[in-house]
Amino acid sequence: MLGENKKLAILSIASIPLVMTLGNSMLIPVLPIIEKELDITSLQVSMLITIYSVVAIICIPIAGYLSDQIGRKKVIIPSLVISGIGGLVSGLASVYIANPYYMILIGRLLQGVGAAGASPIVMPLVGDMYRDQKEVSKGLGMIETSNTFGKVLSPILGASLAAIQWYIPFFSFPVFCLISIILMAFLVKSPALSTEKVKFPDFLKILKGIFKREGRWLYAVFIIGGICMFVLFGVLFYLSTMLEEEHNIEGIKKGIVLAVPLTALCCSSFVTGKLIGQNKQKMKEMTIIGLIGLTLSIAVIAFSEDIYILLTCLFISGIGIGFALPSLDALVTEGIVKEQRGSVTSFYSSMRFVGVALGPPIFTLLIKISHQFLFLSNAILCLIILLLAIFFIEGGEKSKITW
Repeated sequence: MLGENKKLAILSIASIPLVMTLGNSMLIPVLPIIEKELDITSLQVSMLITIYSVVAIICIPIAGYLSDQIGRKKVIIPSLVISGIGGLVSGLASVYIANPYYMILIGRLLQGVGAAGASPIVMPLVGDMYRDQKEVSKGLGMIETSNTFGKVLSPILGASLAAIQWYIPFFSFPVFCLISIILMAFLVKSPALSTEKVKFPDFLKILKGIFKREGRWLYAVFIIGGICMFVLFGVLFYLSTMLEEEHNIEGIKKGIVLAVPLTALCCSSFVTGKLIGQNKQKMKEMTIIGLIGLTLSIAVIAFSEDIYILLTCLFISGIGIGFALPSLDALVTEGIVKEQRGSVTSFYSSMRFVGVALGPPIFTLLIKISHQFLFLSNAILCLIILLLAIFFIEGGEKSKITW
């Protein structure tokens, strides 16, 4: 694929993380409304985010292995179908069942299964499409930008749709999935993988060898990605609840406020993808700079509950995460040969989903102790991953992993 065809293909692929992000983040501003409508606890409502992510964590490595064996599109398109069905189940349950909470959870479970086979496979697919590592970095920057643009759009769109009826966001998701399926089917040609199929026991040996040789930096990248998503989704859940309960900011206004830090994340992701190229030292430096900003901003929040200081710090933390994530994506994707790329990047995606899953419920529990304890403990977590980035991620040029 060359020229315009490849640009269209990247835009089509970028629709997948956009759709998957909408499927999860769109519920963030709606969770307090769902809590009231279903008469459930804040911990129960946070499970709507958590179950999606937990199921994805379990299924992602399976999807990664399958994508290496049978091809990326053959995993992505059926996964989008399953995700769309999940949204439909949740929506129909909300309308036709008197106590729909557990059926909504089942629908969210299906969405999580679909998410496992869609969004995480995008990174290795971009890596497969380009030979030039600089182009890979740009493509991954576009994917991360699409992901974060979905987060920017999500609170506004979610709040707008919920203003019609609280369950409308569930019904919108199958429509988004259908658009992505059409784009993938007609505009993306998945590059051919190796014709030699690897048996599962041999595959495990290969993975073991990769992690034995490169585990030092791979584990660090996995942990950093997971903590970044933990902090991001935990803070968004906290902010959504706080805006409504303490400041009476609801609906579209709340969606716009939630979009402030996410807009910073989106813009910095786009810029970072263009800046890092194929330079691993730059990837490390951008990650460190981003994590310094994240650590300091979260620490400052611990000492003030002022809404303007909070939003300013969250804007800075969004920029920081936007520096880090595309750099981490590029490090993982470009450091793995094509035949194992889907499998190894799937573990990275799983760790990010672990962060998404744990963020809302843990923030719900920690805020009961105190505002200061919540954000100081998260600042310490951010400091730990900053140290991991400094001491464990390797800069300089390094050849791809071989086996």
